[in-house]
Amino acid sequence: MPTLNNILESVTPLQTRGNTDMAITGLCIDSRKVTKGSVFIAVRGTMSDGHKFIDQAIVDGAAVIVCEQLPQQLNENVAYVLVKDTSHVVGLMAASFYGHPSSKLRIIGITGTNGKTTTATLLYQLFEKMGYKCGLISTVQNHIHTQVEHATHTTPDAISIQALLSKMVEAGCTHVFMEVSSHAIHQHRIAGIDFAGGVFTNITHDHLDYHKTFDEYIKVKKSFFDNLPAKAFALTNADDKRGVVMLQNTKAERQTYSLREPATIKGKVIENSLTGLYMLVDGVEAHFRMIGTFNAYNLLAVYGVAKQLGADKMETLAVLSDLHGAPGRFETYLSPVTKKLGIVDYAHTPDALINVLATINQLRTNGQRLYTVVGCGGDRDKTKRPIMAEVACEHSDKAILTADNPRSEDPEMILNDMEAGLSTLQKRRCLRITDRREAIKVACSLAQPGDIILIAGKGHENYQEIKGVKHHFDDREILTETFESLDN
Repeated sequence: MPTLNNILESVTPLQTRGNTDMAITGLCIDSRKVTKGSVFIAVRGTMSDGHKFIDQAIVDGAAVIVCEQLPQQLNENVAYVLVKDTSHVVGLMAASFYGHPSSKLRIIGITGTNGKTTTATLLYQLFEKMGYKCGLISTVQNHIHTQVEHATHTTPDAISIQALLSKMVEAGCTHVFMEVSSHAIHQHRIAGIDFAGGVFTNITHDHLDYHKTFDEYIKVKKSFFDNLPAKAFALTNADDKRGVVMLQNTKAERQTYSLREPATIKGKVIENSLTGLYMLVDGVEAHFRMIGTFNAYNLLAVYGVAKQLGADKMETLAVLSDLHGAPGRFETYLSPVTKKLGIVDYAHTPDALINVLATINQLRTNGQRLYTVVGCGGDRDKTKRPIMAEVACEHSDKAILTADNPRSEDPEMILNDMEAGLSTLQKRRCLRITDRREAIKVACSLAQPGDIILIAGKGHENYQEIKGVKHHFDDREILTETFESLDN
């Protein structure tokens, strides 16, 4: 069992009080999870300040308090560690507590607005099929080789990450592929992780409810690459106008991938259809089951990482050609009798929705109509709501605006915000059905044989959050049930 001195090895305290040679049973940033002999780290979060719970943590058995401000009354049976920024030291202390698991793994972080989940999932599937034991940390699921753990955040908190990495080491994993969100970077959740490489997919307006400005969002993403070590590689999308900017100050080996611009990994889409992509990748022709230009970029990123990790070129392309990607990412369903095509996608930003709709419009044949069901989440960036509605109406034959995860907001108010972005003409091509289940049913009913229904925004999620309560809700289930009832 590590001592407090052991887990402070990477931290420079401003001051310590009490016994620092005691054995530590665990670390926590949630006072409700404190156990006897554990360390409570008081983090100032966006919703609450951990310093307010120090007294309760001590009552519950905390042996050590790490804080930015010492309490007025100190407990003589408790050790206190004063630091400048508690959020920054959590990851460093957790890495030491768990024996620096990232040093025993090759960890690749994937960041960007869109494509993180698909890229990370494809990398996990690819290397597993090539015989490696791998870990995956993603929005959809966390994998410890073949063991699946439920994911609650795109990137878990710093202690949970280190605990996961430790389990991956114990399971014999050699490679880990993880999504790195802007929140995780800004909140130092990835502190203490020794990355072998980083990937930038793209960047568009998102999370402005948190970062406030687009420039700040870009700056946070860029800091991930700024902090990569020289022994790592940094792979960026050269076709994104901010792709090169991401690598301006990195010490890592710079690599690029592209469909248009000069790059170290060059690709070309030869044929793009509803049966998949036929591409030229690094001079070799290959067919992939995945659909759309946005997936062409994801595939190039995956290939680029595999190449950096020393994988065989032809084996990589052969295995990649048979993979399906992440659940809820352009997932297709065909009604057995009427052959209506349903597509479920996680697209919840204007750019992601444009990409999905553009892909469908490129691939659909004359006469195929496109119906789009879309909403916007509550308690999130409000600026994208009118844009999402406008995009859906402009690029579909009929758009149905509906609830997503309203959370604490009134769904009717969210839909009002969305409708504010529509012209009179666009409103004629739009329906407003607040109940998401009913919206999906109406879209499927309106569609004629061979038509396409896109259900956007929730993807893999199997719940709908209303007034703080998560109710079971899965777009994929409702789509298949509706198809079955309409076909009978």
